[in-house]
Amino acid sequence: MQPVKIFQLTLLCILGSIAMIANSYAQSITPMAKVNGVVIPNSRLELLMKGLISQGQADTPETRKAVREDLIKQELLAQEALKKGLDKTADTSMQLEFSRQSVLIKALQNDFINTRKITDEDMRKEYETVKMQLLGEQDYNIRHILVGSEAEATDIIARIKKGSKFDQIAKDKSLDSGSKAKGGELGWAPARALLQSFPEAVTKMKKGQLTESPVQTPSGWHVIRIDDIRPAKVPAFEEVKQNIQQSIVQRLFMSYLEDLKAKAKIE
Repeated sequence: MQPVKIFQLTLLCILGSIAMIANSYAQSITPMAKVNGVVIPNSRLELLMKGLISQGQADTPETRKAVREDLIKQELLAQEALKKGLDKTADTSMQLEFSRQSVLIKALQNDFINTRKITDEDMRKEYETVKMQLLGEQDYNIRHILVGSEAEATDIIARIKKGSKFDQIAKDKSLDSGSKAKGGELGWAPARALLQSFPEAVTKMKKGQLTESPVQTPSGWHVIRIDDIRPAKVPAFEEVKQNIQQSIVQRLFMSYLEDLKAKAKIE
């Protein structure tokens, strides 16, 4: 993220800024509709449209009409709930407070992000740190067969050693619906990304090797085979730049939160 450059404002820029502010203010006070005398501001429609557009929705008259109808229906339902006094119930009051907190927290997060300028230099330092951690690591191309008991897994290992096809047993027996159709293939992954006791088992194995004994995880018992091993792939900076930026901001925000907690009076 590049630091903002300060340019000398021309008269045209100033007039343009004033026009934008005036337009924004007008939208915020312009009624989109009135429902039983209650004004629904146009700014509410614009906020929803902004969200839809960010998700790929086209800004069309039809979409705006549909959003307007939804806002009117929501206002009608909310008014009816208030007439019935439902906002006074304990559960509803608590949910409204949670919703209020959620909106405030989101606003604080956005403010935090907008006021923290993460430079390219910051991100490249982070990238180099992660890169050094990856160097020397290995990626593993793994197959596995997941079953419910150690005895069954032990029997499968014995059958494979006698010549039975790993792929076929995986298709017939594996409880892992995501990999069984592919003969148990999990694909390439670094050891640190593997589940539970997988890393310890996998890092001790060689290419083409089958586990001598079943490996247990919370999912069940695994029979593992290493199809291939290669040096860990380090993605280019540009590929992970956005993720690195998010990681830095998250770390800064967690530090900010811990600082708030340290200063707070909590009883």
